[in-house]
Amino acid sequence: MKPQILFEDNHLIAVNKRAGDLVQGDQTGDTPLPDYLKTYIKEKYNKPGNVFLGVIHRLDRPTTGVVLFARTSKGLERMNAAFKNRQTQKSYWAIVEGQLEGSKTLVHYLKKNPKNNKSTAFLRPEEGAKEAKLTYKSLNIGDRYTLVEIELHTGRHHQIRSQLAAIGHPIKGDVKYGARRAERDKSICLHARNLKFAHPTTKESIAITAETPESFKPFER
Repeated sequence: MKPQILFEDNHLIAVNKRAGDLVQGDQTGDTPLPDYLKTYIKEKYNKPGNVFLGVIHRLDRPTTGVVLFARTSKGLERMNAAFKNRQTQKSYWAIVEGQLEGSKTLVHYLKKNPKNNKSTAFLRPEEGAKEAKLTYKSLNIGDRYTLVEIELHTGRHHQIRSQLAAIGHPIKGDVKYGARRAERDKSICLHARNLKFAHPTTKESIAITAETPESFKPFER
């Protein structure tokens, strides 16, 4: 598999993740994206020995879009701090069921259940639940679906999926959170569209945009 490279320099590499790609290895034993990237780097630069590649952030397996990795320990340490301190800007596109108009900030309290790998959204604080906040804006409203842009203000487990489902607009294909039917490729229509950050060494402002998969195209017209 040849990853779609969006940005690459000595310290960082960003790819447009496909649905089904694993950002980190799991119990399935499937080859994760970093392994493919290490092979790509090793071959491109004719690197001897092991190739360093650090995971900075993650996307759920059925989602698509921008994922950033570190090629150096310095890049990893500094970008980890930038993500932790919310010094990055991320926006997502999603196709949700139903007609969702306007823009709104949603605040819920999310509680993760490790047994089914799912988060439940509550309107009021609950024991063990963490505050989750996002803002959505409608981009294109159709008869049965709406294309929305989402800005995350917190980073919680399955945050976008659970919060949109909680207001009655689950993401297209996300049967885990109440969507009517699954997509043929088992993807969900959630895409990490843009990522902006200050470069870990040059401090230059970097903006990366990932093209949407084919499933989004009818809703963008």
